[in-house]
Parts: sequence; structure tokens; C-alpha cells
Amino acid sequence: MREYVTLDLETTGLEPKRDRIIEIGAVKVCDGVVTGEYTTLIDPQMEIPDRIYQLTGISNEMIQGKPLIGEALGAFLEFCGELPLLGHNILFDYSFVKHQAVNCGLEFEKEAVDTLKIARAVLPELPSRSLQNLRQYFEIPQEDAHRALEDARTTYHLYERLFREYGQSKSELFCPKQLIYKVKKQGPMTPAQKRYLQDLVKYHRINLNVNPESLTKNEASRLIDEILSTYGKIMR
Repeated sequence: MREYVTLDLETTGLEPKRDRIIEIGAVKVCDGVVTGEYTTLIDPQMEIPDRIYQLTGISNEMIQGKPLIGEALGAFLEFCGELPLLGHNILFDYSFVKHQAVNCGLEFEKEAVDTLKIARAVLPELPSRSLQNLRQYFEIPQEDAHRALEDARTTYHLYERLFREYGQSKSELFCPKQLIYKVKKQGPMTPAQKRYLQDLVKYHRINLNVNPESLTKNEASRLIDEILSTYGKIMR
């Protein structure tokens, strides 16, 4: 694979069904040369968890006024065009984009190459094939780890290094394969859920860390269950 888009995300957690994308970083490559870059912060309409702030440095102040997911994804899909993806554990990033794309009514089907799978096949002796460990192993410079664009750049450099060393002897590892991640579109929170959630928040005097208007039906259901489990029902 010599033409591709390297993708990396920063998210509020590890579960695409309940966590949200807060940054997209992408690098477009043709014959080993970078031909374009795309990056944006995204307003997830919820507070950034402290552990994510500590890991990425992305704060609540930084995402204020940034695009919502629909706008950011539209621009990213236009940037990608028909090119296959490259990523380190690419199914993680793909699952988040796919989940959000389906909810936004956008088509997103891609083939991809995974540098993690390549590294596991050709470097089995390494104790870890994490992106940062491989970066150090190959002495790839990096300015800002755990930010989307910089990690996408690192993945690009890693892939090109692996391709130079193993592209001929292990050519099958460098051929893009169809990514499969099935998603059902989630409808918005129902009026009944909205009323009940508002009543619970008011009754228990809860400060939500998410914009209720951004919740899907499933997200609202989980949030209501969490409130009931933590605070209890409304006692009339």
C-alpha cells in the first residue's frame, strides 16, 4: 500500500458506543511522501474526563467553540476520499468514526492496513508493540505524544520504516483489508426520556457533565439507569 490516509483519534474513553471523539488527526501519503494533513479538535458536548486531560492535555477550555462531530466528520471524509486507511490498532479508531458516521447519516466503509498487526508479525521478540514503544525502538522523533496529528505522523513514519524493511519479504502484511464493524443507527433521546431525565436531575440536584440535547436514546437510557442506581428514584 503506497497511497493511504493515516488516522489517529483522541477520545473520552475506550467504548465507541458511549464515549466520544475529541480530536481527529490524519495524514495523506502518496509513494511515501506526505501530501496533506487534517486535524481538528471536536466539541463532544460533555466534560473531558480528568484522566483524558492528564493523558492528552486536551482541556474543556480547548474544545469550547470547536466543531461538533457531524461537521468534523464531513470534512475528514472529504479529506480521505477513496483512499484506504492506515493506523496503529486501526479498528479502534475506525469503530469510533464508523459509529459516529452512522449516527450522522454518513457513509464510511474502508479498507486498511494495521501497523500493530505488522509489528506483531515481524517483531515478536519485543515486549510491547505499542506505538510509543515502536517509536523508541525505531528512533522516530515525536513532539507531542497522545495528540492525534502527532500520533498519525508517527504511525506514518513507522509504516514507511516497516515497509522498507519487510515490504518485499512480508508483502501480504502491507495489503489493505476490508474493515468490519457493524453499527446500528441510534435515534435521539425520546421526549419521555427527556422529561424523566430533567425530573431526576432537578429532584436530586445533579450537575450533568454532558449536554442532554446531544444524547442518543441508548445514552439517555444508560444515564438514567446510572442516576437511579446512584441516587435512587423520585419519592413523591
